[in-house]
Amino acid sequence: MADASAPAIRSLPSWLLGRAAARGRALVAEALAVEGMRTWHHLVLSAVRDLGPVAQADVGRGVGLDPKDVVGILNELQSAGFVVREPDPRDRRKNAVSLTGKGDLLLRRCERLAREANDVLLAPLSTTEREQFVRLLGRVAADDR
Repeated sequence: MADASAPAIRSLPSWLLGRAAARGRALVAEALAVEGMRTWHHLVLSAVRDLGPVAQADVGRGVGLDPKDVVGILNELQSAGFVVREPDPRDRRKNAVSLTGKGDLLLRRCERLAREANDVLLAPLSTTEREQFVRLLGRVAADDR
């Protein structure tokens, strides 16, 4: 017989966070699909904008993706005209990746859509609760014990 004092799995913070994260990912993915984008593409575009011009390998490390996956995503983004790869002036053996003007415009639209999706996710909370929730999540996420 289960211990009556033990919390049901559905009340565990880890389970609740997982459910909220899954819902958030689904909302953002649906929003990005309007622009023909996938979540990983959005993440890589953001990293290229934030770090760029940046070596391909550094993009992967920056977002925690396998280098082979990054290459595939960058190939797709470059084919669509959203990024360019050019020899890195600091190390000609590497490619530096940068956003194109077209990529920057797409990223701005995607960021707006992602914010709107997050507004839907957090709609049950007041503005004050949202700010507190995000601050607390940041603390939980940053704890690297």
